[in-house]
Amino acid sequence: MKKIDKLLLTSSIGPFAVSFFIAVFVLVIQIMWLYIDEIAGKGVGILIMLELVGYMSVTVFPMALPIAVLIASVMVMGGLAERYELSSMKSAGIPLIRVMRTLIIIGACISVFSYVCSDFLIPIANLKFRSRLFDIRKAKPALTMEEGVFNEDFRQFVIRLGDKLPDGETIRDVMIEDQSNIGQVKFNQILADSGQMYTSADKRFFVMNLYDGVQYQEPGNQGPAPTQRKFPFIRTKFKSWSKVWDMREFELVRTDEDRLSQQRTMLNMGQLRANMDSLSLKIKDAGQMAVNDILVNVKRKPTPPVVPVDTSKLADKRIKDGLKGVEALKRASQSANSGPNLPVQEMNKPLDQYTSLLETFRDRDRSTLMKEAKTRHGLARNIVETRKNQVQARRLEWVKTGYELYNKYSFALVCFIFLFIGAPMGAIIRKGGFGYPILVSIIFFVTFVFLAILCRKLAEAYIMSPFWAAMMPCAILGVFGIYVTRKAMNDSQLFSIEPLERLMNQLRKRRNQKLEEQTT
Repeated sequence: MKKIDKLLLTSSIGPFAVSFFIAVFVLVIQIMWLYIDEIAGKGVGILIMLELVGYMSVTVFPMALPIAVLIASVMVMGGLAERYELSSMKSAGIPLIRVMRTLIIIGACISVFSYVCSDFLIPIANLKFRSRLFDIRKAKPALTMEEGVFNEDFRQFVIRLGDKLPDGETIRDVMIEDQSNIGQVKFNQILADSGQMYTSADKRFFVMNLYDGVQYQEPGNQGPAPTQRKFPFIRTKFKSWSKVWDMREFELVRTDEDRLSQQRTMLNMGQLRANMDSLSLKIKDAGQMAVNDILVNVKRKPTPPVVPVDTSKLADKRIKDGLKGVEALKRASQSANSGPNLPVQEMNKPLDQYTSLLETFRDRDRSTLMKEAKTRHGLARNIVETRKNQVQARRLEWVKTGYELYNKYSFALVCFIFLFIGAPMGAIIRKGGFGYPILVSIIFFVTFVFLAILCRKLAEAYIMSPFWAAMMPCAILGVFGIYVTRKAMNDSQLFSIEPLERLMNQLRKRRNQKLEEQTT
């Protein structure tokens, strides 16, 4: 390994690792704040929390890797330029691309790692994270008994404690309302002066022993109304009364992960492609089914009673009116034998003298036929709307699936592109450390995120294809990367103001000439 390659390698490992872990930490904290209300108060153990944080860390790798590459490349090249090491290398005849060769290899390896994460690790991590979060959402809050608060954590029981001593077990002025037999008992309440509550040694049961209390019960009315029997109000005094509750309803139950494994974020690239193919077939099938439903509805025979057409009289009338008798007889016989039988009246004038199709039917059948036509029209419209909604939903799902697929390539490619933005920018600004590099990196990373969101919205609006929506941010940043790399290789300024100065000078000369002409 050349000394220059070893220098670049050792200089880039530290900034990249620090930037990567900081980016992962910030992104994980951002995600945690979205779900903190659903996790807090559920009695989730430290192992479950570490498991969630681990899964979330893996899912943010594609977002953290580009910004880490960007910060590290700006810091390394900016530090070399700030210490005039980069100028010494260029004066020795070493071009900028040769200096960046080690960084280019590192960027390519990081891009491959991002691709592997997106295709293999992230679908598994998303599945695990979503399943654990679903388990936590279903779990009840941790059991808490507070003074003067009606507690409804136990199913069909309401508990209120008047006072709880510092030992956490001795309680006073206890009220329990039992709602488990609400159909047979209208009212069932227990009042006690004192008691003791604790959980069993294996943490499976919650026990409450009450002393010196009274139980009030009002039985419900049983049987039909004429034979209802009335029962007296019951009051029972006791010296000691115990109740045991099962704590399993507060435990975290693992969900079957197969129920969530078909979501887009839980699929790898091969599965996403298979989903796109199946969605394309479903879109075509939905369109064909819409056409078939409309044709079936149109060809369906009418419901009113039909009267067969007298083909001989119909032919004679049309022949007398100067029409082609053979063709008219053939069409009439075919409609009478094979098609639906319509209540057509005998025509006594040429067809071109009728103003509407409705006039060709008998007067007494017109209202029935109009109702039938309206019914068929409404049915056909509902069929079209239903099939249209199905096609739109599947088309939108196809777009989202395609964007999810190509977005994996986009995040892997942008790691390589950011190298050709960060390294030249570091050579141009000539500043190391975490100050200017972080500022420059945040600007370009926010630009990439903004372009990604904009293109995704355009894809969902069917303005862009999923492929170009995912690749357009990379294309725009790639062009800018080529531009700044050429500027850095030629040791020129990023944005020159000389053309603007020339334009301003020309405007000043013209203004002075006009002033001289006016004075003369």
